Amino acid sequence: MGQPIGWPVETDLPRPRPESVKLEGRYCSLVPLDVKAHGAGLWSAFSADKTGANWTYLPIGPYEREEDFLTFLRGAEASADPLYYTVLDTAGRAVGHATFLRMDPVNGVIEVGFIHFSPLMQRTPVSTEAMYLMMRYVFEGLGYRRYEWKCDALNAPSIAAAKRLGFTFEGVFRQATVYKGRNRDTAWLSILDREWPNLKARFERWLDVENFDADGRQRASL
Repeated sequence: MGQPIGWPVETDLPRPRPESVKLEGRYCSLVPLDVKAHGAGLWSAFSADKTGANWTYLPIGPYEREEDFLTFLRGAEASADPLYYTVLDTAGRAVGHATFLRMDPVNGVIEVGFIHFSPLMQRTPVSTEAMYLMMRYVFEGLGYRRYEWKCDALNAPSIAAAKRLGFTFEGVFRQATVYKGRNRDTAWLSILDREWPNLKARFERWLDVENFDADGRQRASL
């Protein structure tokens, strides 16, 4: 009828929901959040952030007492959406967490969020590999069509990190949510399934051990 329409969906829908599985890489692994196993380690890792700046754009925290932080973690452990994973380094230390959330199996869309990476992950390949492992699970393990990243539009480091990882900036939803008594304009970014093969190759080149010198510095950027 002369009207433009989208191309046909080739993905079998709905897609399965993420499961509490282990995602293992060379520099780190992601495992289902377990407060007994990870709580004290996460508290110690996050406490390395002496300024508290890592909590600014999160809807929870900062916590002055470990007991209050562990109470939050117990609720997080029981949650199915967001689904929390703890990031473990090669020594088995809990160094951060991230989640899958706003799961939409009917449309094959899922978001990554509640990303809290401690200073122990900074300037190491752990943070990049953790994001790669989650992407790979979404696109290859679960077959989703769209992977989303949303953050406060004022959180420039988060937007820059998403773009570095291959997310495309799509725009800003004004006054989309409220947290900590503040208005939040939300920046939306995404990766599509058809973009994954090229991104995967880029990640694997960057994560290769040959890309790092003896001091752990990258030879080529992502």
